[in-house]
Amino acid sequence: MTTLAPTLEAFFIERLIRQRHASPHTIASYRDSLRLLLQFAQQRTGIAPSRLDLADLDARLIGDFLDHLEQDRGSTVRTRNVRLAAVHSLFRFAALRHPEHAALIQRVLDIPQKRYVSNDVAFLNRDEMDALLSAPNRSTRIGRRDHALLTFCLQTGLRVSEVTALRRQDLQLGAGAHVTCLGKGRKNRSTPMTRPTEAVIRTWLKEIPDRPDAVVFPGPRGEPLSRDAVRRLVTRHALTAQQQCPSLRTKRPSPHVLRHSCAMDLLKSGVDLSTIALWLGHENPSTTHMYIEADLSMKERALQRLQPIGAKRKRYRPPDQLMQFLAAL
Repeated sequence: MTTLAPTLEAFFIERLIRQRHASPHTIASYRDSLRLLLQFAQQRTGIAPSRLDLADLDARLIGDFLDHLEQDRGSTVRTRNVRLAAVHSLFRFAALRHPEHAALIQRVLDIPQKRYVSNDVAFLNRDEMDALLSAPNRSTRIGRRDHALLTFCLQTGLRVSEVTALRRQDLQLGAGAHVTCLGKGRKNRSTPMTRPTEAVIRTWLKEIPDRPDAVVFPGPRGEPLSRDAVRRLVTRHALTAQQQCPSLRTKRPSPHVLRHSCAMDLLKSGVDLSTIALWLGHENPSTTHMYIEADLSMKERALQRLQPIGAKRKRYRPPDQLMQFLAAL
């Protein structure tokens, strides 16, 4: 038996599931990354995945695999780095079980993450959000579901995985309406709902089964929507909304853009960054600073406070005592 197959099996069962208690999303991401690697290795070496040895996955093959992801599959640099992180995790585990391959493993672990240019945060303004919400045809059940989902996402800012996993029992309506979800990092958090959002959700709940475990936003057969299904419905309604709001043609709305839009709406409403970080479930509050960098209006207000370069500095003159008295009243 080769060293790769039992090591790969132990990596998922012992390390990820039993020891780290990794989330289903993490396991699925690692699974997909390593499946792509084994398929590439089979095409390159002609050896079936079950017969591959750890020595067959050397640094050269891993490097070619990463190039294949970008050049042939059209993956972004972020996706490339996610795949590489899965490979690194597997090889760090293999180093404990197969010290005889220490040199090969170290060369793989030395493959660096690729740097990339960080783009500005994409978000929708109020006009674009209103156009998107008016796009679904609410005379149909699917349209009413989509309208409720879009309203919910834009106001709560939940991640798409958190939205698709929602059950009726996670919603608390009435006074202090809020939604409870298990977010990234296995952290429970509660997010408040505004009265208009609560009204939309309350109306939509009349059309789904009255069971605590009923999916809030179900697919055609009552099953939870997939990430791709949510992404497609956002894209479809964004295309419709372009007729009402042409500025949407320059943007690519996605479920995560709706999350960014919620954060920017909170920021422009005067909510402080610490509250926004708690609202979105950011583990590190510094992550929330990207919204300040994306808000041009805040930068423009800062610019207005600056004195132009080269301008003659004005001497400070105290205000008139009478005017100062009147201003203090």
